[in-house]
Amino acid sequence: MEIERKFTVTKLPDDLETYPCHIIEQAYLNTDPVVRVRREDDSFYMTYKGKGLLAREEYNLPLNEASYYHLREKADGNVISKRRYVIPIQEPTFDMTRLSSSGKKIDQISLSVELDLFEPPFAPLVIAEVEFPDRETAEAFQLLDWFSQDVTNDPTYHNSNLSKQKFA
Repeated sequence: MEIERKFTVTKLPDDLETYPCHIIEQAYLNTDPVVRVRREDDSFYMTYKGKGLLAREEYNLPLNEASYYHLREKADGNVISKRRYVIPIQEPTFDMTRLSSSGKKIDQISLSVELDLFEPPFAPLVIAEVEFPDRETAEAFQLLDWFSQDVTNDPTYHNSNLSKQKFA
């Protein structure tokens, strides 16, 4: 189960280049349900994603390079390219009223931001995603100061919908 929230970003972190970065290219074979192929650096895989915005099923299957490129040619819509920076959140903050009933130990929760900087034709789009161990933690998470708007429940920002966007 993938549980994640998505945010627009007001400004990039000053030390962005100090974090690990992955080069990602992905193409969609289907958008309902979501079936995509992805190249991340030198790894290739196919992903199935179920319905949902905050939480949904996700399965990854490994591909070899030849299979990836063969399937990418069969994709509908835009191929999406982006740089993904993985930024650990040193001290995440939570709305404690949402966590207090569960007895969850928040000092044991390790979170990272996956910061996606999209390449043309989607540039200058920047989206931050944070994955969570459970729905309760996701809902209690408080935005970082460089996050702008929570777009988790706006399907416009799902990559599968971006793949269908038309450009002049």
